[in-house]
Amino acid sequence: MPQNLDAAAVRIWCALALEALGQEREEIDAINVYPIADGDTGTNLYLTVESATQAVEAVFVAHETQAVGFAAGGPAVADVVRSMAHGALIGARGNSGTILAQLLRGLAERIAAADDLTGGLRRAAVLAREAVAHPVEGTILTVAAAAADAAGQTPPDADAATVARAAYEGAKTALAATPGQLAVLGRAGVVDAGGRGLLTVLGALVKAVSGEAPAPLASVRPTGTPITAGASCADAGPAFEVIYLLEADDTAVAKLRGRLDALGESLVVVGGDGLWNVHVHVDDAGAAVEAGVEAGRPYRIRITHFDPAIDTGEGATEPPERTQRAVVVVLPGEGLADLCGAAGATTVLARPGEPPASGELVDAIRRAHAREVVLLPNSAELRHTAAAAVEQVRGEGIRVALIPTRAAVQGIAALAVHEPDRRFDEDVVAMTAAAGATRYAELAVAERQSWTSAGVCQAGDVLGLIDGDVAVIGTDVTATATAVLDRMLAAGGELVTLILGQDVPDATEVGAHLERHVRDAYLAVDTVVYEGGRGSTPLLIGVE
Repeated sequence: MPQNLDAAAVRIWCALALEALGQEREEIDAINVYPIADGDTGTNLYLTVESATQAVEAVFVAHETQAVGFAAGGPAVADVVRSMAHGALIGARGNSGTILAQLLRGLAERIAAADDLTGGLRRAAVLAREAVAHPVEGTILTVAAAAADAAGQTPPDADAATVARAAYEGAKTALAATPGQLAVLGRAGVVDAGGRGLLTVLGALVKAVSGEAPAPLASVRPTGTPITAGASCADAGPAFEVIYLLEADDTAVAKLRGRLDALGESLVVVGGDGLWNVHVHVDDAGAAVEAGVEAGRPYRIRITHFDPAIDTGEGATEPPERTQRAVVVVLPGEGLADLCGAAGATTVLARPGEPPASGELVDAIRRAHAREVVLLPNSAELRHTAAAAVEQVRGEGIRVALIPTRAAVQGIAALAVHEPDRRFDEDVVAMTAAAGATRYAELAVAERQSWTSAGVCQAGDVLGLIDGDVAVIGTDVTATATAVLDRMLAAGGELVTLILGQDVPDATEVGAHLERHVRDAYLAVDTVVYEGGRGSTPLLIGVE
């Protein structure tokens, strides 16, 4: 059986696929004519792979955290491929992204069970076709099947590089034939966009396992009139795309498929083991969501109108004028979201263990409806995600400045000096300076024994992190927070910001104690206390 697709290779594969899709996203978007010419297939595939990549990175980070001082080696390939598939499932966007998530699920099943890349490609093609209510030839399904067939022609003892190359070449040949299989592609003079994206993912696999990139497909762009979102290259279809994650059992999902199939088209339901990603095009978006409610628990519901063109006929209303400037800020707690929302910012909630994908940041920037936007990610881990979002919206004519804030207290400091009447560059400089002048710390509870920069901690210990590094290990929230404050204020400061999480026992008393300590021990230092609310870490500290 094919060997050497180990955990490290899967990690490299994800990173290379994300990079390649980022480079080819616009070209893939430009040839998107089926099933809806909405120009977003490349973007949706990028966001899907981005979610898969984040999940894989989380496995490696968790393993490195557990292994320091205790064990050697990396995570098991089974854990990595399952995480890749799960990440793609929960982050899948659009028709092609949802199908790609199912392809990765099938691949993961066989690799985790038997280290069998050939069998994985075959299983991926089968599962993806079963997930689509009405499979159509000349699409990503055709390309996936061709890749699996070509891989199956390799010798039984072929290594992963040989199998991956064969799959890539088979997919490449099949993709070139798609305009002759699907009339709408032939009329537009393009290959299938979803299949084109899958070829990019397979090309990244070849490079990951062989070290050499395969020969690329020649660029295929639309001929004649440019294709734009909403173009009538295909017959007019339903008005809305509805996507949601669903917690439900197999029986309920089987009934849901039937109901959604009757409501609309382009139905794809992927997943399993109680968690599903549902995608459908419908005219009645409410009915599609209601069907999910009856089947189980839908969440992360996204509804997109396919034709946002403004009616300019009699009685039409003009779209609201864009504001000049807005601030978009990512926050870890509902209380902070309310606080910053009241200050006029557009907020994105970062749920514990679920950092927002670049698509959510793009949506927030668009929702801000401004010509100029300042983005505050408030997390070092969101650096690349935020950069990808900024790159995408700049192409839409929005002027965006990314201030690399690493904690919510830095974002609050930046927002406090924001003045929309200033020149954009001056405002960005002032906000950047305020964020940079704010040292940050947080309290966390250790989940397991591990080595830290402050020594060995035990499960349940209270950790005080200053600027991201563990500086204090304690057993009590108040005592640990006091020690952290003393270390930070030893270098001076004028203002202390305390953000208390909802789960801190006796939070009011803790806040009052810390406020008294600062007042008694440090003259001329002011203190402000905020409630972080649900989802916030136990305690965030900022010193300006």
